[in-house]
Amino acid sequence: MTPVTEARILEALSQVEDPDLKRDIVRLGFVKNIAVDGGAVSFDVELTTPACPVKDILKAECEQVVRAIDGVTSVAVNMTARVIERKSQQDDLVPNVRQIIAIASGKGGVGKSTVSVNLAVALAKTGAKVGLLDADVYGPSIPMMLGCARMNPAVKDAKILPIERYGVQVMSLGLLMEDDQVAMWRGPMVAGTVRQLLADVQWGELDYLLVDLPPGTGDAPMSLAQLVPLTGVVIVTTPHAVAANIAGKCAALFRRLNSPVLGVIENMASFACPTCRTVSEIFKGLQGEALAERLETAYLGSIPLDPEVSESSELGEPSIVRHPESLHSNAFNEVAKALAAQISVQAMARNGEDAQGFSPVSEIGAR
Repeated sequence: MTPVTEARILEALSQVEDPDLKRDIVRLGFVKNIAVDGGAVSFDVELTTPACPVKDILKAECEQVVRAIDGVTSVAVNMTARVIERKSQQDDLVPNVRQIIAIASGKGGVGKSTVSVNLAVALAKTGAKVGLLDADVYGPSIPMMLGCARMNPAVKDAKILPIERYGVQVMSLGLLMEDDQVAMWRGPMVAGTVRQLLADVQWGELDYLLVDLPPGTGDAPMSLAQLVPLTGVVIVTTPHAVAANIAGKCAALFRRLNSPVLGVIENMASFACPTCRTVSEIFKGLQGEALAERLETAYLGSIPLDPEVSESSELGEPSIVRHPESLHSNAFNEVAKALAAQISVQAMARNGEDAQGFSPVSEIGAR
């Protein structure tokens, strides 16, 4: 009988392909720490995100192809994850943040902040280290949505410490202002404030920093794109022709600033009557999937219209926490996984296939 070797295991695992990155997991350097004890085989598969939507499928495929090797009696696959680091720049304001994602919309009223809050919590539930920056300097609403509006951030070593809510590190101008205080600022002051919320906050090590932007194409979005190298931007829209049209302008702005559009999220799409369960399309405009196709970007998913979502925000508890088994919570979880996949695709494309933290095949085979 031919002995079970690391080379044979790698050869078998090269049949397993990551469907998002379009490469086999050996070439991507995902396979780590192979151990062989007679016919017992164990190894790690280190993915690019703990929110990988196909994690269970990949694990099953790995077990299947290795178990098929002649002489293998048992297979133990340990699925781990390490988010790829973005390419930083000189004097990086947030050097320990691996990926920065802007959440934007062309117009107000599409539920962008609600989506930001629930996506952040959904990502944190997968085990990712997540931060949420409320960069809507004119109308910071995230502290209220997370039930921390009256909490005062502490200061340590001249840095503001974020407030942790539901596993997410949170910072907002709303936490630093009095309840009745209004930000009456022009462009340069807005840019300076965005910079301070990045540089003067002790964010620590984060896998993802989601930045909730004010609607439109004003100073805050432009400042953010110029201050830090963004992984990309997510466009939140509703099925309105007006919302879709302005969302297109928002996407064009970020692309001009060399920040890719990661995808489109459709919010408040359909409504299921709680009594008769009839599903109604409340808005009859351009659907999110059609907008994504027009913008030549990914369609990340749709969030249904449900009064529970807005009620939860009013109570300071994200709907994904308050109603974890609901249709809209399931939708938020699926959208979060789709977003994480797109972040990995974009990070790989920018950093090159042998991205920081991933070893080439030759190194793995030498272990």
